Amino acid sequence: MPQILCIANQKGGVGKTTTAVNLSAALALSKKTVLLVDCDPQANATTGVGIDKAALNQTLYHGLIQQQEATHNLIVNTQIQRLKIIPSRVELIGFEVEMKETPGREMVLKRLLDGLRADFDFIILDCPPALGLLTLNAMTAADALIIPLQCEFYALEGLGQLIQTVKRVRRHLNPGLRIAGILLTMFDTRTNLSHQVAENAAKYFKSLLFKTRIPRNVRLGEAPSFGKPILLYDAASPGALSYVSLAKEILNHRT
Repeated sequence: MPQILCIANQKGGVGKTTTAVNLSAALALSKKTVLLVDCDPQANATTGVGIDKAALNQTLYHGLIQQQEATHNLIVNTQIQRLKIIPSRVELIGFEVEMKETPGREMVLKRLLDGLRADFDFIILDCPPALGLLTLNAMTAADALIIPLQCEFYALEGLGQLIQTVKRVRRHLNPGLRIAGILLTMFDTRTNLSHQVAENAAKYFKSLLFKTRIPRNVRLGEAPSFGKPILLYDAASPGALSYVSLAKEILNHRT
């Protein structure tokens, strides 16, 4: 069965886009067909796979607002054969305002993606750092949620709000939404803080915690400036190996 995974956390800088881009690449290099959907007006996932935003004629915004573009026409190829993207650009920021009074506005992305499900093994949704209408659309469209959790002091702060949002989405919009897992990011084996956050997360979330931990890694931070997923930029780096491990973990526990 095709699976739609939403990468979300309202905190910025926790590794959402890094995870969306590199998990998508790792799944595609595992011979799965993958569609990455950039739901963030900052469009970092779009540039992270090497797409020139200025050269685009249409983006996710046109599919959501105008709903007159054929959905397949929104899809752009990437440097990885099995990985495609529906790109974003800054105009997507208008979605929240323009759809404010529209009935069923939380279901727009779901309707757009319904016609694409059969063409891909995985659809990965990269969300903005806010619990606004774009993130709500992504959760409504998704089968499961991956929550990146950075190994820093305030890591668990705000996570309760996200969990409450998930519960509301289940109640009113998407009863089947589940949490696929919580992913520890920016893990530094040299610091007590990282180990402490990992211990606290394991205590609170138990089986929801992915075994894979994404390390704090210079090469992982450099890759987006070259418009490449880490597996194309430095496949032997700890960051690349961690996303290969995450992809395997997801594939092994797929339901």
